[in-house]
Amino acid sequence: MTTTAQASVQYEDDQVRVTRWDFQPGERTGRHVHAHDYVVVPVTDGRTGAVAPDGSMTESDLRTGQSYARPAGGEHDVVNVGEAHLAFVEIELKHTAPAA
Repeated sequence: MTTTAQASVQYEDDQVRVTRWDFQPGERTGRHVHAHDYVVVPVTDGRTGAVAPDGSMTESDLRTGQSYARPAGGEHDVVNVGEAHLAFVEIELKHTAPAA
Protein backbone atom coordinates (compact mmCIF):
# COMPACT_ATOMS: atom_id res chain seq x y z
CA MET A 1 0.00 0.00 0.00
CA THR A 2 1.13 3.52 -0.69
CA THR A 3 1.12 6.44 1.71
CA THR A 4 -2.05 8.51 1.55
CA ALA A 5 -1.81 10.19 4.98
CA GLN A 6 0.04 13.52 5.19
CA ALA A 7 3.41 13.43 6.99
CA SER A 8 5.01 16.73 8.03
CA VAL A 9 8.48 16.60 9.60
CA GLN A 10 8.37 19.32 12.27
CA TYR A 11 11.90 18.93 13.62
CA GLU A 12 14.94 16.76 12.96
CA ASP A 13 18.52 16.56 14.21
CA ASP A 14 21.06 13.79 14.93
CA GLN A 15 19.09 12.52 17.94
CA VAL A 16 15.40 12.84 17.11
CA ARG A 17 12.85 13.23 14.30
CA VAL A 18 9.41 14.69 15.05
CA THR A 19 6.72 14.04 12.43
CA ARG A 20 3.07 15.03 12.50
CA TRP A 21 0.75 12.61 10.71
CA ASP A 22 -2.70 13.69 9.51
CA PHE A 23 -5.21 11.13 8.20
CA GLN A 24 -8.68 11.41 6.78
CA PRO A 25 -10.82 8.26 7.21
CA GLY A 26 -9.29 5.39 5.22
CA GLU A 27 -5.92 7.10 4.71
CA ARG A 28 -2.76 5.21 5.66
CA THR A 29 0.96 5.50 6.29
CA GLY A 30 1.94 2.76 3.87
CA ARG A 31 3.84 -0.34 5.01
CA HIS A 32 7.05 0.50 6.87
CA VAL A 33 9.51 -0.79 9.47
CA HIS A 34 10.46 1.37 12.43
CA ALA A 35 14.23 1.81 12.50
CA HIS A 36 14.15 3.52 15.92
CA ASP A 37 12.24 3.41 19.19
CA TYR A 38 9.42 5.94 19.02
CA VAL A 39 6.74 7.76 21.00
CA VAL A 40 3.30 8.65 19.63
CA VAL A 41 1.41 11.67 20.98
CA PRO A 42 -2.21 11.78 19.73
CA VAL A 43 -3.36 15.26 18.71
CA THR A 44 -6.97 14.14 18.17
CA ASP A 45 -9.09 11.27 19.37
CA GLY A 46 -9.43 8.52 16.82
CA ARG A 47 -9.14 4.86 15.91
CA THR A 48 -6.25 3.27 14.05
CA GLY A 49 -5.73 -0.12 12.52
CA ALA A 50 -2.18 -1.48 12.38
CA VAL A 51 -1.92 -3.94 9.50
CA ALA A 52 0.80 -6.56 10.06
CA PRO A 53 2.82 -8.13 7.23
CA ASP A 54 0.51 -11.19 7.34
CA GLY A 55 -2.51 -8.94 6.73
CA SER A 56 -3.96 -9.17 10.23
CA MET A 57 -5.13 -5.89 11.77
CA THR A 58 -4.98 -4.69 15.37
CA GLU A 59 -7.29 -1.76 16.10
CA SER A 60 -6.55 0.81 18.81
CA ASP A 61 -8.34 3.85 20.20
CA LEU A 62 -6.19 6.98 20.46
CA ARG A 63 -7.02 9.70 22.97
CA THR A 64 -5.73 13.25 22.72
CA GLY A 65 -2.57 13.66 24.80
CA GLN A 66 -2.39 10.00 25.94
CA SER A 67 1.04 9.04 24.62
CA TYR A 68 2.51 5.59 24.13
CA ALA A 69 5.91 4.20 23.13
CA ARG A 70 7.00 1.30 20.94
CA PRO A 71 10.38 -0.33 20.30
CA ALA A 72 12.24 -0.29 17.01
CA GLY A 73 11.65 -3.12 14.56
CA GLY A 74 7.87 -3.05 14.29
CA GLU A 75 6.52 -3.46 10.76
CA HIS A 76 3.03 -2.31 9.82
CA ASP A 77 0.78 -0.05 7.78
CA VAL A 78 -1.30 2.30 9.94
CA VAL A 79 -4.76 3.23 8.68
CA ASN A 80 -7.40 5.58 10.08
CA VAL A 81 -10.32 3.19 10.61
CA GLY A 82 -12.40 5.87 12.33
CA GLU A 83 -15.00 8.21 10.86
CA ALA A 84 -13.20 11.53 11.44
CA HIS A 85 -9.86 13.24 10.85
CA LEU A 86 -7.03 11.74 12.94
CA ALA A 87 -3.69 13.31 13.83
CA PHE A 88 -0.72 12.30 15.95
CA VAL A 89 2.88 13.33 16.43
CA GLU A 90 5.53 10.61 16.16
CA ILE A 91 8.86 11.18 17.92
CA GLU A 92 11.61 8.85 16.71
CA LEU A 93 14.63 8.39 19.00
CA LYS A 94 17.49 8.02 16.51
CA HIS A 95 20.05 6.76 19.00
CA THR A 96 18.17 3.45 19.15
CA ALA A 97 18.15 0.72 16.56
CA PRO A 98 16.50 -2.71 16.30
CA ALA A 99 18.24 -5.56 18.10
CA ALA A 100 20.32 -7.70 15.78
